[in-house]
Amino acid sequence: MYITTLLTNPAAPCLDEAMVTSLRNAWGGGDARWLSEGEAAEFPLEAQPENLWEVWADLQTQKVDLVVQPEAGRRKKMLLADMDSTMIQQECIDELAAEAGVGPRVAEITARAMNGELDFEGALRERVGLLEGLDAGVIDQVIANRITLMPGGPELLATMKAAGAYAALVSGGFTAFTARIAGRLGFDENRANSLEIAEGALTGKVIDPILGRAAKVTALEEITAKLGISEAEVMAVGDGANDLGMLGRAGAGVALHAKPVVAAECDRRINHGDLSALLYLQGYAKSEFVTPPQG
Repeated sequence: MYITTLLTNPAAPCLDEAMVTSLRNAWGGGDARWLSEGEAAEFPLEAQPENLWEVWADLQTQKVDLVVQPEAGRRKKMLLADMDSTMIQQECIDELAAEAGVGPRVAEITARAMNGELDFEGALRERVGLLEGLDAGVIDQVIANRITLMPGGPELLATMKAAGAYAALVSGGFTAFTARIAGRLGFDENRANSLEIAEGALTGKVIDPILGRAAKVTALEEITAKLGISEAEVMAVGDGANDLGMLGRAGAGVALHAKPVVAAECDRRINHGDLSALLYLQGYAKSEFVTPPQG
């Protein structure tokens, strides 16, 4: 049995009953269930439709995301998440670069690296090199003034953790950011790269080893082994080329507002919804979302 989920941007919901009913009838699905009125709905199917991607493309023009996945085991026991442009709305290194006066150059390299056009490690070293001499105190300023959480993230963490799931933040960015974001959202652990700092300033170097695509897969392997769960019980989410390894290995790999090269490799693509989509994909209704603690 399969489950079809349709969802939209919660800030501008545009899913109507006629759209859901029409697709259910066309595919011979079972009774529809509204997870959130106007925002997300699902219905069961006996088989995956042959015209899935044609319908997906049509719904994209109407700002509706569509996912068809096996019903069994869709509620996961672990969340493995990227940070930049996934759990937060920015790329941390781009924000640091803007403060250092090299924003456009670094942002260009970041975009190419995340789209798989450049070697991740080489691109990271080049970008960090451009930050040499930047006052380390700028990191706190960037976190306070430039970094915003991706909508739906606090509810995603609070709800999955309330259900007993483990949450790990794995980033090709920097521990100075992941530690703060992980603490704010309630992740159980975080892994990232470390910026070298000397005499209160960035040296322009990253402390080895570099955490990239392979290290995210290693995190998946190590944490699932530690928890005694299978990789099939993991939901992974990311947007860049360095996330493809973990997205492909996890039981549910979700490409969130992802680069084209990443989306093309994933069956679960969220282009219009926010992180709450990851709860809808697991069958949670909005009434089941856990409100995260304030502060």
